[in-house]
Amino acid sequence: MSDPRALDILQRVFGYESFRGDQQAIVEQVIGGGDALVLMPTGGGKSLCYQIPALVREGTGVVVSPLIALMQDQVDALTELGVRAAYLNSTQDWRVAREVEQAFLAGELDLLYVAPERLLTDRCMQLLDRGRIALFAIDEAHCVSQWGHDFRPEYLGLSTLHERWPDVPRIALTATATAATRTEIAQRLALDDARHFVSSFDRPNIRYRIVEKNEVRKQLLEMIRSEHEGDSGVVYCLSRARVEETADFLCGQGIDAMPYHAGLSPQVRAANQARFLREDGVVMVATIAFGMGIDKPDVRFVAHIDLPKSVEGYYQETGRAGRDGLPATAWLAYGLQDVVQQRRMIDESPGDEIYRRRLGQQLDAMLGLCETVECRRMRLLAYFGQQIGPCGNCDVCLEPPQAWDGTVAAQKVLSAVYRLWKERGQRYGAGHIIDILRGKVTDRTRQHGHDTLSVFGVGQDLSETAWRGVLRQLLAQGLLTVDHEGYGTLALTEGSRAVLKGERQLMLRREPEKKARSGKTAGGRAKAAVVDLPPELQPVFEALRAWRGEVAKNHGVPAYVIFHDATLREIALAQPDSMEALSRISGVGARKLEAYGEEILQRVARPVL
Repeated sequence: MSDPRALDILQRVFGYESFRGDQQAIVEQVIGGGDALVLMPTGGGKSLCYQIPALVREGTGVVVSPLIALMQDQVDALTELGVRAAYLNSTQDWRVAREVEQAFLAGELDLLYVAPERLLTDRCMQLLDRGRIALFAIDEAHCVSQWGHDFRPEYLGLSTLHERWPDVPRIALTATATAATRTEIAQRLALDDARHFVSSFDRPNIRYRIVEKNEVRKQLLEMIRSEHEGDSGVVYCLSRARVEETADFLCGQGIDAMPYHAGLSPQVRAANQARFLREDGVVMVATIAFGMGIDKPDVRFVAHIDLPKSVEGYYQETGRAGRDGLPATAWLAYGLQDVVQQRRMIDESPGDEIYRRRLGQQLDAMLGLCETVECRRMRLLAYFGQQIGPCGNCDVCLEPPQAWDGTVAAQKVLSAVYRLWKERGQRYGAGHIIDILRGKVTDRTRQHGHDTLSVFGVGQDLSETAWRGVLRQLLAQGLLTVDHEGYGTLALTEGSRAVLKGERQLMLRREPEKKARSGKTAGGRAKAAVVDLPPELQPVFEALRAWRGEVAKNHGVPAYVIFHDATLREIALAQPDSMEALSRISGVGARKLEAYGEEILQRVARPVL
């Protein structure tokens, strides 16, 4: 039987008419004292699944969050709703921390956010012993997985919560986990009896697009200018140097971009993150050190200019786009050197053979997503065990690539690698192999006599770009490998033999001819879908956004903490003429109605000149 208190809080405090998906079942499970393991995509409403039970149950909900930098914004957002929330972390001086502790002991907090390393200290454990705990919420629970992309060693200690407080319900939440990772989370957090809730991983508003890398900074700039001019976005890079170079390049081209990586001081990182969260139109260029738990709903694009190491990491990072449900872009530029670099990094990694094999499997899945001739969303969701049909909103669906018989082309590449090793005892990288196949006379081919090889010039039928595509796909399929004893040189694998002997047919992917210009068309459609207001109502929406910006600045919080764009858009469309009508807008709860209702009605009613 449903708990009427939960629905009342959803409507009165958060301003939503009804629960979505599994939310109600999860909320009732935790209110009833049961444990839950929740998998829900970013933007799916995970936070409500523990915030509402914390408001219904006696005591304070303790939320374990890995990101100190985001706690203040999360607490600010709850405070705006009239929820009594606070946090304990290392940024506070002892006086402020003591005030929070006293509020907790006095039963004056609905929610208390704590970093895992702080939670596990003796002082914090003793504090919690003295208060009343409604529940434990373990956010970003995939951090407990030692095979995962965001592993945090301190998460391994969180199983002690069950041992110390066996009667307090626990809810572990993540947006990214395969079946194996779910099992690992349950084992490591002692959630053996928890009820599992697995929502759809699909984010239909995100358009996935993977392009062949060719002067990637220029490609990135063109994508931003043609599709997301003035939008907030995140650009992910593999190295700190790449972050700095890319941020400087974008700034030089008039894009408001900032760097974020672990090499920057904590003060600079915190300032850059705060500015990204609180201002419109800022682009964050970052390593994967940035992003987990980011609540900014209006990130319109996430771009990768280096190949992610795993599908989990890619999904988690792209999921930071379009949390508001409006159209967004996930753009990845991927090339031959990415494959070479990632293979070499795995070969040189310090782990044991089992660890390297696991990394190789994760990379293979990521390469499969890049090279697929099927719907990208189908391939992505299948990795997490979910089956769907073609989505109609990825580059493969919109402009299907061609599949062609690349067996002979592959044999030429493999033969060239074999001849160099067998006849000369030499190994070379992709560029030199392509020069030999295309019969290109260079100082190196002439100096080493490679222009006399039987394979010299046998590949003049394909362009250099096409050959790079062939090599990339051979590496992706494990038919070539990177020799870790030489820098980026190529070697045959066990699988090469069957192709060389003609025992295996090899179908390869060929990009559509219009690929270079497809972004503008696809992006234009996505951009148009974002601006879904009639022209005469656009000024009303912009006036509401300007008002929201002033309020947010005065309150010292991000604009989305006041209202999401989606809520302002609905207000502009509905044209409410009374407080009652305004209260029916999704996202307008009782506290915000009281605080901002009259001002909103004035701006909606004001004639647009």
